[in-house]
Amino acid sequence: MSAEPAPAAAAPEPAPGPEPPAGGGEAAEHRALVLTGFGGYDKLKVQARRGAEPRPGEVSVSVRACGLNFADLMARQGLYDRLPPPPVCPGMECAGTVRALGDGVRDRQVGDKVMVLARSGLWQEVVNVPASHTFPMPEGMSFEEAAALLVNYITAYMILFDFGNLRPNQSVLIHMAAGGVGTAAIQLCKTVENVTIFGTASASKHESLKESGVTHPIDYRTMDYAEEVRKISPKGVDIVLDPLGGSDTSKAFNLLKPMGKLITYGVANLLTGQKKNLMAMAKTWWNQFSITALQLLHQNKAVCGYHLGYMDEEVELLSSIVTKLVNLYSQGKIKPKIDSVWPFDQVAEAMKQMQEKKNVGKVILVPEAPKEESKKAEN
Repeated sequence: MSAEPAPAAAAPEPAPGPEPPAGGGEAAEHRALVLTGFGGYDKLKVQARRGAEPRPGEVSVSVRACGLNFADLMARQGLYDRLPPPPVCPGMECAGTVRALGDGVRDRQVGDKVMVLARSGLWQEVVNVPASHTFPMPEGMSFEEAAALLVNYITAYMILFDFGNLRPNQSVLIHMAAGGVGTAAIQLCKTVENVTIFGTASASKHESLKESGVTHPIDYRTMDYAEEVRKISPKGVDIVLDPLGGSDTSKAFNLLKPMGKLITYGVANLLTGQKKNLMAMAKTWWNQFSITALQLLHQNKAVCGYHLGYMDEEVELLSSIVTKLVNLYSQGKIKPKIDSVWPFDQVAEAMKQMQEKKNVGKVILVPEAPKEESKKAEN
């Protein structure tokens, strides 16, 4: 994909673009986070990359903030199939300012504030991406919020409304409710009248979840969440959002009411430590849910699978969803919740924050943290 950085050793081609690169024709260097191999936190290094001017149809963006996603944690361990082999620059979303336009770009201007979505390659100070993968930031939105919007909110929106067909008076079970997709899903549920939200998270996050609109927080560490849901709603729920995989997908299916919908969108159960765990992989795949069309027919239930990483060619569809999300943001109905902001140099700590499930909301990476952000990250 075009967001992929040029290899550090590649000599820059003469730039035909409207703006010569800094340094009188010599492409400027910038900092990038590079995954040097699969494994632990130490596999991500800050490296210098030599930039190039945007090609026709592309824009060059000065990056101000990047989103960290669960898929990035899996990619580090070699568990995410949409990431090219290392050495590679990860990162599926960022926000920044357009610094140069490639030939033929008419709908963006130098200086525009944009959000960017790509398969990978965005954890850099400067990125060149197709203009169609950029979206104008709404008025009043910070770069950190913009870097927290696309992946989580597109995912939550499409799961709840396109697959889930969420309607008033229905009930939804949201796993990892304090994470990025969970937070987005809760806010989107609140745009529909009288939706009952069950949310799993560790006990320390329950107060925050209640404030955000979760009707029934459940501590998955000390309780059987399926039993807890049944106590409150004996028939089960209308929609389950499943980022876990393995035996939890079977549990989710059994928790559905007739005409209920299970949307599976991740396999977080594969992640048990810093490095790939073959035992966890074997257990998860062994317990992976499987059902035939005939069984579905008898059960009156739906099972859907969602993977934003395979949607990168669906430009028109994604643009229409982003337009809806921007409208909801402008109306004050959704607002990305930022857990913490970390400079590139502290990517290991940022990943740890997310992998150990300490975050409430989105974990953000910035090329270089301003002083007040650094303090926030340390707290």
